[in-house]
Amino acid sequence: MEDIEIQLLLEGIYQYYGYDFRNYAVSSLKRRIRRILEVENLDTVSALQDQVLHDPESLQRFLLAITVNVTSMFRDPTFFIAFRNQVVPLLRTYPYIRIWHAGCSQGQEVYSMAIVLQEEGLYKRCRIYATDANEQVIKQAKSGIYPISLMQQYTQLYLQAGGKHSFSEYYTAAYDNAIFRASLRDNIVFSQHNLATDHSFNEFHVILCRNVLIYFDQNLTEKSASTLFMKAFCKLGILCFRATGINTLQSP
Repeated sequence: MEDIEIQLLLEGIYQYYGYDFRNYAVSSLKRRIRRILEVENLDTVSALQDQVLHDPESLQRFLLAITVNVTSMFRDPTFFIAFRNQVVPLLRTYPYIRIWHAGCSQGQEVYSMAIVLQEEGLYKRCRIYATDANEQVIKQAKSGIYPISLMQQYTQLYLQAGGKHSFSEYYTAAYDNAIFRASLRDNIVFSQHNLATDHSFNEFHVILCRNVLIYFDQNLTEKSASTLFMKAFCKLGILCFRATGINTLQSP
């Protein structure tokens, strides 16, 4: 019964709002939906469906809970070292560079990439498109504001990732928050985009998708990576993704 209710819930959200979670990994979805039931004090998935379809605020809480928004600055430092060593030399040969962060979550990895490109002297000729299906986290990402309590951890990750300056140069402390330099956003376009339902919107030299694919089932992963991403690549495009904890750089 629970499986049927979940299918009906996801189909209802897709038909009414256009958010498509129907091909997300089942085990991950079940865990998150059960947690939502506890938080919302509901007994059944059917009750959750009724609430979400009739209350837009409930939908926003659902989206925040169901989508994966956990990330950090310079997560997996070895990835950024590999990016500096393997990808940056190729990017230096291009007069103009387009990068897509698909599933950018709250934006920490977008700002990390902006810092790397700035330190490598490439940022001025880059345009970074940062997208996510969740409108709320896009707003968070656009603000460039994060808890100051995280900066010590981020500093260590920055140094491990090959950082060339003092990490504190990139933000200003304001009470309990760290506000990242506005110049880091000069060449970033933040926008809502759903990998499950939307199409490609440009051609890119680099596509990064390190927060999302591991939560898709096989069919949706193939649809996104093999179809949508491949159509979005420039010649010799580079795909940076994360699967089962392994960071991979590939040139289609």
